[in-house]
Amino acid sequence: MDQKQVLNVGLVGFGFAARVFHCPLITNCSGLNLSAVLERNASASQSVYPSVQIVRTIDELVGIPSLDLIVITSVNSTHFEYAKTALMAGKHCVVEKPFTITSKEAEELSEIAKQKNLILSCYQNRRFDGDFLTIKQIIEGNMLGKIVELESRFDRYRIEPKPSASPNKYAWRENADEPGGGILFDLGPHLIDQVICLFGKPESVTAHIEKQRPIEHSSDDSFTLTLHYPKINFNAVCRASMVTKIKPPRFTIFGLHGTFIKNGLDVQESQLIDGKTPKSTGFGIDSNENWGQIDTTMYNGENGIHFVGKIETIKGNYSAYYENVRDAILGKSQLLITSEQAALTIKIIEKAFESSEKKITVMI
Repeated sequence: MDQKQVLNVGLVGFGFAARVFHCPLITNCSGLNLSAVLERNASASQSVYPSVQIVRTIDELVGIPSLDLIVITSVNSTHFEYAKTALMAGKHCVVEKPFTITSKEAEELSEIAKQKNLILSCYQNRRFDGDFLTIKQIIEGNMLGKIVELESRFDRYRIEPKPSASPNKYAWRENADEPGGGILFDLGPHLIDQVICLFGKPESVTAHIEKQRPIEHSSDDSFTLTLHYPKINFNAVCRASMVTKIKPPRFTIFGLHGTFIKNGLDVQESQLIDGKTPKSTGFGIDSNENWGQIDTTMYNGENGIHFVGKIETIKGNYSAYYENVRDAILGKSQLLITSEQAALTIKIIEKAFESSEKKITVMI
């Protein structure tokens, strides 16, 4: 790639998300150069990436003239402030999920990016999970006939919330006192975004958001969201829990002609945690014991062929996210994950909290 087309990236934060998800993808993406990292106190990033410049404030970071793209991986409550600062400084911006804490904040960021002609995206990497790419192909290929229901689950088993560095406190993601904490803000954006990608904006939501672990000051740790699409007679059920020791299927899809069930999580996260990169052998490839099961009748006119068996999981491709952001900045392609889509996800989360609190179905 021409040197003029290399984009310099500034990173906000160097926690788990930055180390595991963002840095390996940025540094393995042709045309992106990790140039600077904002760490408030430490300089941990330099032990892994010796050439990066360390800064201590967001103003220092966005003040570096050579930076083209700011990637925000800090705590949820800072996303809006940092993204707005980056956009106002004329920088393209990627924000970790959740995009913001409120839909008003999300809409304001979208408007700033539009006015300044800047790329603004939310890091919804789960669109590039192998299992999601597989169900997308199954649905688009009409392999199950008309889809009537999809269930999407993302479960964990952690009875005790993660502790924080502060005494008698929980990590911010599981702290009820932390804005943007809780399982719905943590895992909900993944599941909601995938449904939006497949079926567009739902008409309404019915939600049950709970705290199943009897622990004081811990945040919500379970949710069931039903996204309603009455015009196409379809519902999407999104669920997550922190007390699921035996994992249910990740996806279950019901169609008029058949059913597809997919177990296991996409392998890319565990591979990145283990130090692998997108260039590692076997990266993104699912084990065949986790391939999804299908039982369906596929029609060509009036003739139907009954098929029961396994469907090979499409290779996961997290690299595609930053490749698309790069190409969108360079004007070579349309942005796949837009700020408008991210704002809709946050609006649905807001409506879900309202639904759960009032015990009603809420229009979106």
